[in-house]
Amino acid sequence: MSILLDPMNTRKERPERRELVAMARGLAPRHGYNATGLENVRILRTEAVLRDVPVLYRPGAVFVLQGRKQGMLEGEIYLYDEEHYLAVSVPVPFRMESVASAERPLLAVYVEFDMNLAAEVASEVGARRPEARAGRVRGLVSSRMEPEIEDVVLRLLRTLRDPVECAVLGAGILRELHYRVLVGPQGGAMIAALQQRGTSGKIVQSLARLRESYASEISVAALASEAGMSVPSYHVHFKALTGSTPIQYVKAIRLHEARLMIARQDGTIAQVAASVGYASPAQFSRDFKRHFRRTASEEARWVRQHLGELG
Repeated sequence: MSILLDPMNTRKERPERRELVAMARGLAPRHGYNATGLENVRILRTEAVLRDVPVLYRPGAVFVLQGRKQGMLEGEIYLYDEEHYLAVSVPVPFRMESVASAERPLLAVYVEFDMNLAAEVASEVGARRPEARAGRVRGLVSSRMEPEIEDVVLRLLRTLRDPVECAVLGAGILRELHYRVLVGPQGGAMIAALQQRGTSGKIVQSLARLRESYASEISVAALASEAGMSVPSYHVHFKALTGSTPIQYVKAIRLHEARLMIARQDGTIAQVAASVGYASPAQFSRDFKRHFRRTASEEARWVRQHLGELG
């Protein structure tokens, strides 16, 4: 399947859409990621046209209000643009490209899930809608931006403009947004990931452990044993969910964490390499350039220029 990004906007803009874009512009005055009054919400503003960029999103949702993005994973295309949003149930490394321009910068709202809140909402939905629990776990899902979702995103942006409203109403609106995503077309896949049932649930538990211990020595045999699977079976189920082998997945986590640290200037290249689990700075530099197609120092400059502060 292939979807070409079209730089032209063919969607007839409605008043709600124009308001969304205007508010996003106001809340994102600078290029890159802009923090908001809610810790788990950031707004990206960028003019950069990107091609084949490796990304690794945390669980949550991305709402593109202007411009286009698409992700590529294992031959599948995941479109997130003005008519679709991307839901991420488990962190999976994939490649991304986007369209933007100086006249029409890309504006996107990134909402990272509060996993305790998401699990609570998933439990409530699952108890009352048993069919919602039957979904197959998927790392990424692209869904149409239905009016109910657009409405809550609109109210979220309105609230973010006022510190008092944000403090009083923000948590409630984020809870509703969690709910809307979890009852949407991708809800079954996300609820299945949150409730960690069956074979896929064991892989999701493995992913959580890897996120916590990625800098330590990784034993695939130990991971398979913890999941109650043989090593070959573990490999098959792991790749089916993430598109990567366990070793490739850990390497991606290490490199993306290193990228954040380098962009923040948290230490020398050698210090960062060691902190993410590399014994050899030279091997780290080779892997980094192979993954991002830039050296660590080049990538840090690119990130600061195009994305600003990364959290």
